[in-house]
Amino acid sequence: MENTNRREFLRSSAAAAAASAFAAPAIAKDKASANDRVRVALLGLGGRMHWHVRALAQMTDEVEIVAVCDCDQKKLDSAAKAMPALEGKKLTTYTDMRKMFDDKSIDAVDISLGDRWHALSTIWACQAGKDVYVEKPPAHNLFESRQMVAAARKYNRMVQVGMQMRSSPNIIEGIQKLKEGVVGDVYMARGVDFKLRGNLGTIKPSPVPAGLDWDKWLGPKPMHEYSTFWHRRWYFNLELANGPFANQAVHLLDVIRWGLGLEEHPTRVTATCGTFVHEDDRTSPTHTALTFQFDKPKTYVTYEHRSWYTNSEAGFRDEYPFMQRDFPVGTIFLGSKGYLIFPDYSSYRTFLGLKCKPGPKKVFDWFSEKVNVDSARVNLDSLIDVPHFQNWIAACRARDHKVLSADIEDGHKSMALCLLARTAYQVDRPVNFDPATETITGDEEADAMLNKPTYREPYVVPNQV
Repeated sequence: MENTNRREFLRSSAAAAAASAFAAPAIAKDKASANDRVRVALLGLGGRMHWHVRALAQMTDEVEIVAVCDCDQKKLDSAAKAMPALEGKKLTTYTDMRKMFDDKSIDAVDISLGDRWHALSTIWACQAGKDVYVEKPPAHNLFESRQMVAAARKYNRMVQVGMQMRSSPNIIEGIQKLKEGVVGDVYMARGVDFKLRGNLGTIKPSPVPAGLDWDKWLGPKPMHEYSTFWHRRWYFNLELANGPFANQAVHLLDVIRWGLGLEEHPTRVTATCGTFVHEDDRTSPTHTALTFQFDKPKTYVTYEHRSWYTNSEAGFRDEYPFMQRDFPVGTIFLGSKGYLIFPDYSSYRTFLGLKCKPGPKKVFDWFSEKVNVDSARVNLDSLIDVPHFQNWIAACRARDHKVLSADIEDGHKSMALCLLARTAYQVDRPVNFDPATETITGDEEADAMLNKPTYREPYVVPNQV
C-alpha cells in the first residue's frame, strides 16, 4: 500500500467504513444509565496521561475508566498515587497491551505512548474492535499514519488524535473569525516554538530497572542496550521520536492547515537546522527553520523551533504567555488587513492596520493573579482537553468519524508536514513531494525514509491492516 494513489486509498477506506457500518456498533448511541458509560482503558502512564485522566474524571456520566496498561510495573503500582482520580477504582492492570485489547468488555482505549508505538498500538486496538484516542504525534513515518487511517476506516473505529486545539471553543471561534475575513485575505501563516532545553547528557549503558520490560518499551524499534538517556530522553532521539519536528509542531501546523484550508499535502519542503550551545547525545537539532510550499500559489507557511535563550515574537511569552510561561509559542496568520495570533491552546487575538490596533479577541488568562491556580487548571482542562474527549465520546456513540474534531485523517495530513520536514533534515536537502501518490519524487533515499520503514519482530506495522 506504500505507493497507492492517495485518492484511491481514501475512496477504498471510505468503502470499507460503509461496509462495516452495517455491523452492530460497540457502543450504544444514547446513554441510558451508568451501565451504558463508555468503558475506557488507559495505555501508557507517563506525564501526558495525567492530563488525560484529569479530563476524563470530569466526564463520569459518560466514561468509566476500567483498566490500565504499562510495560513498567512501577508505573502500574503507583498509578493511583500519581493520578489521584484513579484512586478507589477497580482497575484491571496489564503489562501487555495485546492482552488488554483482547478484553471484550473494554469499549475504547486512550493511548499515550512514545511516537514509536502510536501507530501499531492504534492499529491493534482497531483490529480488536476498540475506539481510540491517540496522543500526538500519531506516527513516526508516513506509511504508519496511512495505515492508521486504513485501520480506522476498515473496522469503523473512531480514532481521535490529541490535537486538542481542534475542540477548544476559543480556537474554533478564532478560526471562524479568520475565515470570515477579520484580518482580510490571509496570505501567510507561521508557527513558532521556542522552548528552553538544557544539556541532555550522554548515553551510558546500565542495567534495566526492575519492573521495566525493555523489549516492550522499545517495541518496533531496534534493540539497544538500556541507558537512562534512551529511556528518559527518547523524545530527542530521532530513531524513537520526531523531536522538534512534531512534538509542538504538529499542534501548530495543524492549526495552520485548518486556518488556511489546506486539504492537500505540500509539494516542496525545506529544513535548515543545526545543533548549538550544548554537546550531548541528542540526534535531533536544537534549532530548525522550515518552509512549506503548496500548489495553492498564494499560501506561504513557515515554522521555527529554538531551544535556547531567544527574543520573543508577536508578543508570545512577554505579553501573551503560553502555558509554559517562559516559552514563546504560537501561531501567526498574516492578512491584508492585519494579523491574528493563537498564543496558546485557548486564546486568539487580532491586530489591525499599520498601528496594529487590537481587534476581536477571546482570551483565557491562565496567569492572572486573580485566578486561583487549581481552579485555573480545571478551567483550562474544560477549554481544551475535556471538549476534545467529549467530542471523541460523541463520535463513538454516533459511529461516525465525521463527528470527530481531529480524525486520524487530519492527523495524517498534519503529520505529513512534520515528517517531510524531518526527512529533509535527515537527508540534508529539500524534498519534492507528490501529494497524489504521497511519495518523495527524485530521491529514493528520502522516500524510503518516509514510506518504507523497517520494524523489529513481532512489533510490525502490517502492510494489510
